[in-house]
Amino acid sequence: MRTFVQGIEVSDYPEVPPETERGKALRVTEVGEDVLHRRNADVTAEMFGSEELRTLVDDMFATMMLAEGVGLAANQVGVDLRLFVYDLPDSDNDSRHVGHICNPVIEVDPDGGTNEHEEGCLSVPGPGSELFRPSRVAVTGSDLEGTPLRLEGTGYFARCLQHETDHTNGRLYIDLLAKRERKRVLADMLELRDKVIKRRTKLTKEMGLEPVAYPDEPPSGR
Repeated sequence: MRTFVQGIEVSDYPEVPPETERGKALRVTEVGEDVLHRRNADVTAEMFGSEELRTLVDDMFATMMLAEGVGLAANQVGVDLRLFVYDLPDSDNDSRHVGHICNPVIEVDPDGGTNEHEEGCLSVPGPGSELFRPSRVAVTGSDLEGTPLRLEGTGYFARCLQHETDHTNGRLYIDLLAKRERKRVLADMLELRDKVIKRRTKLTKEMGLEPVAYPDEPPSGR
């Protein structure tokens, strides 16, 4: 399997990213929390290269792994910043993509067509739904040092880039569903949420990390 880190192919990369090894578990925010439903603040020039930003990226990688996700935006750990991380295998072209990007902006290839695939979200714990997305996109932004970055994706990776960029703009995948399907997803979430959170707690303990507390009841869905 070919591995791309920050969009660049590398010949050797560990199964667990270094950021994940350094990070700690954070609580994943859930649909209904304000930070998920508004455009987040840009990462500013003063933040680039800071220890605070590096620590946040590390913690997001660790949280993503413990929640068994392939992408995670900063607002999904309660931080009002336009930033996301990702680590996903892409069976479409036998590759793995790992990295992060700040202040992402999507560029859709109008000639790339669309594809339908089941999509889910760590902030809507449990269910998923089929959703059409453009098949080929690019995302421009910066890395955590402020260096300009461009990521190009097709298939599953393209879907991830769109899903996570949407998060930074205050949009969840369920916002793209028809009203009836959205209602079904939120109802299924209420049924599955407790099981999902218990599994996250179990994995966190198995990794020797401090579990995080989730509220007994989810926030009201939007």
